[in-house]
Amino acid sequence: MLTSLSKDKMNVVKEQDVVPFRNRVKEFTTKIGMGLVNQTKLITAASELARNMLRYGNGGTALIEVVSKERENGNRLTFADQGPGITNIALAMKDGYSTGKSLGLGLPETKRLVSVIGK
Repeated sequence: MLTSLSKDKMNVVKEQDVVPFRNRVKEFTTKIGMGLVNQTKLITAASELARNMLRYGNGGTALIEVVSKERENGNRLTFADQGPGITNIALAMKDGYSTGKSLGLGLPETKRLVSVIGK
């Protein structure tokens, strides 16, 4: 069972909110003793998702948590916005796919960054 040990909810509604959000994510990674390389990966992924909330969802909220399962602690980030949503998640996770005017690399790279943390 996953248990939330501490959490903070932040509004990300303008570009200037991204840096304080990144800093708060760093604080939460430090709480669990995450190494610098993995901190950098998670913070980079969090920045990309926060910017996507701004770009495609007109901003939103991000929940940052320290979670525990048995004797292991980790971080969980949850993003929520009021955008139209992603109609085809599998397609959105492919390199080069974009519904906007971007390279279509953000979501796939974010997944790669967080998929390797802890392995």
